Amino acid sequence: MSTRRIIPLTPAAGPARALPLPERARLDAPPPLSLYVHYPWCVRKCPYCDFNSHAPREGTAIPEAAWLDAVIADLQAALPQVWGRRVLSVFIGGGTPSLMSAPTLDRLLTAIRMLLPLDPLAEITLEANPGTVEAGRFRDYRAAGVNRLSLGIQSFDDAMLAKIGRIHGGVEARRAIEAATTHFERVNLDLMYALPGQTLAMALADVDTALGFGVQHLSCYHLTLEPNTPFAHDPPPLPDDDIAADMQEAIEARLAEAGFENYETSAFARPHEQSRHNLNYWTFGDYLGVGPGAHGKLSSHEGIVREMRHKHPARYLEAAARGDFVQERREVAVAELPFEFMMNALRLSAGFAPALFLARTGLPLEVIATELAEARTRGLLATADGLIRPTLQGRRFLNELLQTFLRD
Repeated sequence: MSTRRIIPLTPAAGPARALPLPERARLDAPPPLSLYVHYPWCVRKCPYCDFNSHAPREGTAIPEAAWLDAVIADLQAALPQVWGRRVLSVFIGGGTPSLMSAPTLDRLLTAIRMLLPLDPLAEITLEANPGTVEAGRFRDYRAAGVNRLSLGIQSFDDAMLAKIGRIHGGVEARRAIEAATTHFERVNLDLMYALPGQTLAMALADVDTALGFGVQHLSCYHLTLEPNTPFAHDPPPLPDDDIAADMQEAIEARLAEAGFENYETSAFARPHEQSRHNLNYWTFGDYLGVGPGAHGKLSSHEGIVREMRHKHPARYLEAAARGDFVQERREVAVAELPFEFMMNALRLSAGFAPALFLARTGLPLEVIATELAEARTRGLLATADGLIRPTLQGRRFLNELLQTFLRD
């Protein structure tokens, strides 16, 4: 963001007294649990994408049956870590999970229900891209148990879509939304702004088109040039920081007028329509991740561990044949917990209740008394209605706010 938008920050008034960190954090009870399933294939990888997604080689089929067998075995192997814990949400992401056949999805969800105590009202989300949409497949997805669909629209403008390498156009985007809203009551649309050559009017036109479909949830992301992507190596001409900031502010205002709450950094929802799965991430809940490259965070009375499955689909399938799914597993150090909690919770506009810090980290809030005082003094953090929340300035400069909680 450009200097014209920076508000001068005042230095901290002075150190507040903080409790020393204990040697080990102990939770009284595990947090809510979600399940993430990764489907790693897509038709063509977009030049801005740094997700674990892979286009199959020309002339080769996606090994869907082998993937499904491996994911189910992965889930079975992980059961001792989550034994008896109810799952409140399932998210099937990618890649492009809407490439999956309906029988494969049905078998996957059946296995999940057989192996895990799935909440009767669990939110079950599947990601889809307009270029892979078939109305009949959506009907079958709904019948299998998916009750929330997330559509990667990005834009309705054919020129913008071409510039960012999408395989669909505006007509396909509109048809996909119509099919989605026919079969699903809850539909999320992903939009991007600050695209190559995009103007403020064009960005708002995308938002207005999305609103016209009556959906309940929008995710609006600033296009960023991620390392090790084609766009990072050969950057397209993007709107400057001032124009991008104007787009962000205008989009937030337009969606607020339409009755949407900007409840998380890039997420907007009508009342009671927030993504339960993503809220569990932002409130530092637990999630078991299965599938190639899937990440997980799991808590116990002994502490918090993070895991990552073998990343490349071929390596994952090879490892699955040996019953070896986890590539990396590490315990989160006590000194890292405050930052990890804040990195998630401070994405929420409403902030968090002080008691949540203890419940999710096993640490008393007093261990970050100094950092909280500094952030308040600098105008990045406030306490209101019993909640600790980022100010508007804190949300605009979230990275700067989070750095307050980093420890050497």
